[in-house]
Amino acid sequence: MNYLKKIFISLVMLLAVTSCTKDFLDVDPIGKLTEDQFYKTDEDATKAIMAAYDILQWMHARDWNSAYLVKTFPSDESNVGGENSGDQPPLQELDVFNYGSSNATITATWQSNYFGIYRANKVIQRVQPESELRKQIIAEAKFLRAWYYFEIVSMFGTGPMILTELAPSEYGQPFASAEAIYQQIGTDLNEAIAELPLKSEYAPEDVFRASRGAAQTLLGKALLYQEKWNDAAAVFEEVITSGEYDLQENFATLFLQESEYGIESIFEVDYVSSEGYVETTFQWGGNRAMENNITWQLTGPRADWFVPGSSGIIGGWGFNYPRESSYQVFIEEGDVTRRPYSVISLAELKSMGGNWKKDDAWGWDGYIRIKYTTWASETNELDGATARFNYGSNLRLLRYADVLLMAAEAQYRAGNNDKAAQYLNLVRDRANLDPFQGDIFQAIVKERQMELCFEGVRFLDLIRWGMAEDVLGEFGFVAGKHELYPIPDSEMRNNSNAVQNPNY
Repeated sequence: MNYLKKIFISLVMLLAVTSCTKDFLDVDPIGKLTEDQFYKTDEDATKAIMAAYDILQWMHARDWNSAYLVKTFPSDESNVGGENSGDQPPLQELDVFNYGSSNATITATWQSNYFGIYRANKVIQRVQPESELRKQIIAEAKFLRAWYYFEIVSMFGTGPMILTELAPSEYGQPFASAEAIYQQIGTDLNEAIAELPLKSEYAPEDVFRASRGAAQTLLGKALLYQEKWNDAAAVFEEVITSGEYDLQENFATLFLQESEYGIESIFEVDYVSSEGYVETTFQWGGNRAMENNITWQLTGPRADWFVPGSSGIIGGWGFNYPRESSYQVFIEEGDVTRRPYSVISLAELKSMGGNWKKDDAWGWDGYIRIKYTTWASETNELDGATARFNYGSNLRLLRYADVLLMAAEAQYRAGNNDKAAQYLNLVRDRANLDPFQGDIFQAIVKERQMELCFEGVRFLDLIRWGMAEDVLGEFGFVAGKHELYPIPDSEMRNNSNAVQNPNY
């Protein structure tokens, strides 16, 4: 049984018990377990935690409303693309910073994280630590709650901090400060670290679950975002010295299915290509039961104009075209190891017998994204399955190269330049680049731009570095406004305690 099938089954069973929305509160529970009867055994607890993991899968594959897109499109890495300027307005708005509180994709990201928080809270509150497995499951739920709250605080800066089940009359909770949310994230993660297994201690079928290293990595990241440099450096040091992780030698296959849960993987979202969906059976975004990632189809080169040749790529729906700067940064650095497996030029596509048939395509700068692209080998057309509905490539949320670069930054900020250079150069060495020269911070900035391109981290990096206005101003970024996303209209209407972010 694949991991996501387990999650789907668990979700179905949990929804028989409870729900995240008011609508389900009125469902007749006849013939089903009540909540008082559930959460009693290891099996019950396992089903509940699977439902909390399920939100991670859903929120990154919600049709046109993926959280991955919300974090990617406002950066300088890519143009939104699509058929024209009117194709998927919520996504186009992200590209040019004219989004507001009614943006559907931003709203979906907010809602998805609170769905996840709700389900994690259920586990934390109702599962009793009466066995070693249930102690671990509670720790997993605390990690997941911390993950969802980190997404909220890093993107929105504030939001209701809900740590228990609420009655319908209690839904309009006051907003917590960023400091309070970060404090709770730290509490959850430190408690999780004490109970979670190492990655190497999980059975093969459970490697998708949160490990001690994943919790430590997220804690280090949260401390880095708070500019607690020494604390962040110390936590990253624990991950680095654990012996659990290393850089994968071959960058060419790092983002392919063959490398999922490999030596570099710390935490990722699992998708499969084996369901054999067609359009009428595909689980569209309102249904939290999809097993594949439709976002990869959405962001593949538009099939109308893309000629694959021998590239191994098949056409998608044409969102997320690399900007020229995403290609040139590799050229300027002389990086021939990562670039061909991150972004290629039209000339390179033509050398493979491929082509592009519309030079004035919306958002087209002449480059094809290779990282997380629409690989023919990573989908399924067997027995009538439709390729575009069956991409199985996992989304890497935390990986070791990112840890090394965050550790380098934390060490530099803490005044430990030698340690910072050591970690930075480990990443450069994997890319067959010489040790950095010049300003170490600027070298870290550039290295993160290359190593982590198209992974949904660049925009938030630019914001926390105070560089967003300089880099993104030409695209519409306004300082004092776009450092945070708007609080969605739905929250503002339904929560009398909600407070909108500045200048929205």
